[in-house]
Amino acid sequence: MAEVLVLVDHANGEVRKTTAELLTIARRLGEPSAVYIGSGIEDAQGVLGRFGSHKVYVADSPEVTEYLVAPQVDILADLIEKTSPAAVLIPSNPAGKELAARLSIRCESGLITDAVDVQAGPTTTQSVFAGSYTTTSSVTKGTPIITVKPNSAPIEGSPAPAEIVKVDTAVSDAAKAAKITASKPKEQSGRPELTEAAIVVSGGRGTGGDFAPVEAFADALGAAVGASRAAVDAGWYPHTSQVGQTGKQVSPQLYVAAGISGAIQHRAGMQTSKTIVAINKDEEAPIFELVDFGVVGDLFQVLPQATEAVKKG
Repeated sequence: MAEVLVLVDHANGEVRKTTAELLTIARRLGEPSAVYIGSGIEDAQGVLGRFGSHKVYVADSPEVTEYLVAPQVDILADLIEKTSPAAVLIPSNPAGKELAARLSIRCESGLITDAVDVQAGPTTTQSVFAGSYTTTSSVTKGTPIITVKPNSAPIEGSPAPAEIVKVDTAVSDAAKAAKITASKPKEQSGRPELTEAAIVVSGGRGTGGDFAPVEAFADALGAAVGASRAAVDAGWYPHTSQVGQTGKQVSPQLYVAAGISGAIQHRAGMQTSKTIVAINKDEEAPIFELVDFGVVGDLFQVLPQATEAVKKG
């Protein structure tokens, strides 16, 4: 059975949920092998084995970790040449998509980005043209390199002995052109990361700038908070929380849109959500064309009631 390389998404040994999802998907295609770049493998090894990684290729030399994504391309290209994997799965975040594009060029292989499902073949499902169409795609040349959106697969455990294999790849001088000179941990909000959250509650123009009921409902659900472009442009919420074509693209299990009309710009960022609920006073709002459940009403009345119901529940 051919290996499937999965690039581990982690923060100093703390493996993120997206990696467990990718390992679950990898088992559909072959035998999962994790690629861990950086320090902290001692903490991560058990987690990776719990989700089916038979091997963990580890690269933690300073010439890899002190630079941006280019050295990681050298490592993955070397592993592709040595293992001839059935596919390479990479988290669909900004760094992951840059890495995947560089790797595709280096290996002369086909690339698929922002997949929301991957099945045997591998065959992928994507949402394209601002969410207007759903397509199925497959790579016809080289090793399939696929970036996968968070929340694209339910996590399934499959315990396996995760054998550590040290990777000693010579990193080219060209890959060391951009060095990391300083970094600091991201400030914690107490809520899940927007692009990884299983539940997202977003507010729009209908909030009038008051996101308190949106935040309260999100906190009751353990959800992330998003915002429409109109709300962000008005200065009501940070740009880092914008959901849409020019913001972040999310694909949670549940997406709640409160006071959002449903312009195509916003729909492009959340249309692949598994279940969509909208709350809007305007029964003609375009968002209602998209939703699974719609509530015609004032979010300042509906959300507090929903929050209380969740807390009692």
